[in-house]
Amino acid sequence: MNRRKFLRNITLGSGAAMLSFNGFGQLISKKKTTKLSILHTNDTHSNIDPFPINHAKYPGMGGVSRRHALIQKIRQNEEHVLLLDSGDIFQGTPYFNMFNGELEMKLMSEMGYDAATMGNHDFDIGLDGFKKAKRHAKFPFLCANYDFSETILNGETKRYEIFQKGDLKIGVFGVGIELNGLVTETNYEKTKYLDPISTANSVAKELKQKGCDLVICLSHLGYDYPDSTKISDRKLAQQSNNIDIILGGHTHTFLDKPTIEINKKGKNVLINQVGYAGLYLGRIDIDVEKSFISKRIEIK
Repeated sequence: MNRRKFLRNITLGSGAAMLSFNGFGQLISKKKTTKLSILHTNDTHSNIDPFPINHAKYPGMGGVSRRHALIQKIRQNEEHVLLLDSGDIFQGTPYFNMFNGELEMKLMSEMGYDAATMGNHDFDIGLDGFKKAKRHAKFPFLCANYDFSETILNGETKRYEIFQKGDLKIGVFGVGIELNGLVTETNYEKTKYLDPISTANSVAKELKQKGCDLVICLSHLGYDYPDSTKISDRKLAQQSNNIDIILGGHTHTFLDKPTIEINKKGKNVLINQVGYAGLYLGRIDIDVEKSFISKRIEIK
C-alpha cells in the first residue's frame, strides 16, 4: 500500500551566543535538538475498510488496519510522536449508519490519537449523537471557535491542549468552518460560531505565552478558495502571528508536500492536508532547536 511521507525540518529558538560574565567567566548558550514526528489525517469519513480491489482510482488502498500498523511502526522507530485529526470523522459508509460514530471513536482511540477537531459532518447526528459517540473517545476534541456554552456539548470540548514531548511543549488547537448553510440548524442548535482568524490568533498567542515551542492548528476551514473571500487555511496562515503549522481538512485536498505561507510577522507557516477517506497518513518530521544556558565562572 502506498503512503506519502512528508518531511520538513523547522529550526526554532535563539542563536548561540558567548557572553563575558563580569570578567570572571562566560555565559554560553547551547542548542539541544529534539525531533518530533507529527502524524495526521483528515476527512476519514467512516472509511474503516480498504477501498475495493476493483476500485477505479484507489484499488485496495486505505483501511484502518493498515493505518494502525503504519502508526505502530513509526512509534517503534521514533521517540516523540503526535497523532492528530482535522475533522469529518463521520459519514460516508454503512459503518456510520449502523453504529452512529461509536466505531470510529473506538478505533481512533485504539490507534492512539492525541487530539482531533470537529468537521461539519461530525454534526450529522446532532449534538446528542456526537456526545454519545464521544464517550468512546480517549482523546480530546479541540474546538476554539465553536461556542457550545448553551448546548449539551458545554464542557465536552476544549479550546486547546498542550502536549509535552521530551523537553518540548506543543500547543494544539482547532478551528472549524461556518455551520450555517452547511449543516442543518437543528443539528448544531445554539452553537455560536466565532471568527476563526481572530480566535486562532488569540489562542495561538496564549499558547506562546504559556511557553509552547510549537503551535499547531487543526483546521476544518478548507485549503483554499480562489477568487473568494471565504476563510481558508491559506488566508488563516497569511493573517496569523504565532501559528507554526496548520493541518487542514474539509476540501479533500491531496498535497504532494506541505505549502508554505508567510504570516504577518514574516515567518513561515506550514500547511498540509492528505485528501480524504484515510487513503494517506500525513507525516511531518520537525527538528526543534532549543537554547539553554550554561555558566562557567572562573575562581580567583
